[in-house]
Amino acid sequence: MDINVSAIAEAVLKALENGSQAEGNIPVGISNRHIHLSQQDVETLFGKGYELTPFKDLSQPGQYACKEQLTIVGPSLRPIEKVRVLGPVRSASQVEISRTDSYLLKVAPPVRESGKITGSAPITIIGPKGIVTLKEGCIIANRHIHMSLSDGEAFGVKDNDYVTVDAFGERRTRFYDVQVRVHKDFRLEMHLDTDDANAAGLKNGSKVVITKD
Repeated sequence: MDINVSAIAEAVLKALENGSQAEGNIPVGISNRHIHLSQQDVETLFGKGYELTPFKDLSQPGQYACKEQLTIVGPSLRPIEKVRVLGPVRSASQVEISRTDSYLLKVAPPVRESGKITGSAPITIIGPKGIVTLKEGCIIANRHIHMSLSDGEAFGVKDNDYVTVDAFGERRTRFYDVQVRVHKDFRLEMHLDTDDANAAGLKNGSKVVITKD
């Protein structure tokens, strides 16, 4: 039996436009380039005793955007300015960029889970009071979905499983090898970087679905 893909996509988009919360819909959060800092690097960049200033809460509990913005530089010596710092502080600093950013900076970051920075690309961060050069710490974040414990049960997945996701944006797209992160404090959301989101025509709040192959 032939499947009318266009009709299915049109029906899904119409349901989403009407605010439908059909079972399986996962909201999308688009992640622009950003920086996570250790307290030691915060003080190097902003001065002794400096503390980050929360600006806006993010979707995941306890995470927030800070007022602070910094400049990052790679071997090209072409800077990217006004890169947002996210809090709270971490044990090690990390810079997350897109593949497009990597071409401008002339760095070669691996695609990694956030926090997995061993052997990743070097990068320099410039602040108002100092400079930090990371020997490793620049990555492209992998595609992933945050889920609560109840979400994991509902979708039949567990922490660190990998799934396939369909997006019905301006260009129907299938994302493979999407990591699932399950934790009691997480809220349901799929995180994509700007390259992936733009390619699929997705926006913050767009819905995607886990595909049963």
